[in-house]
Amino acid sequence: MEFFNSISGYAIGLLGAGLAAFMAGIGSAKGTGIAGEAGAGLVSEDPSKFGKAMILQVIPGTQGLYGFVIWFLAFNKLLPDMTVAQGFQVLAACLPIAFGGLLSGIAQGKVAAASVNILAKKPDDWSKGMILCITVEFYAILSLLASFMMLSRITIG
Repeated sequence: MEFFNSISGYAIGLLGAGLAAFMAGIGSAKGTGIAGEAGAGLVSEDPSKFGKAMILQVIPGTQGLYGFVIWFLAFNKLLPDMTVAQGFQVLAACLPIAFGGLLSGIAQGKVAAASVNILAKKPDDWSKGMILCITVEFYAILSLLASFMMLSRITIG
């Protein structure tokens, strides 16, 4: 416990806020990259499908936004004199979107890439790929809500 007391609750809370933005951002970067690679292949063959391919690529980017929202809310909770216990509360509250954003962003990128294949083969059915992507998005939203609700219950100062 001496180790944590030497760090301070503020530093532990900063770690949680940083993880929320960082890990969800990595998930979005990886997911949009995966979908973008598939979209670029399609657009090189059929430039008229750029708009729909771009929409599919952008979808995994929401996790990074969710992580940033939680970073902002967590950062606004932090005080220089907060206790170690309060720091751990902030850290714990940030973990759902940190891990949920990371994993769902990557998974959604893979689904979006597969949806680009739907767009390539059956352009009229591309909305089915959107629905598949939204299924993964649901779990990112649950992670966002879990972090938000946990943060809203923390009282500091």
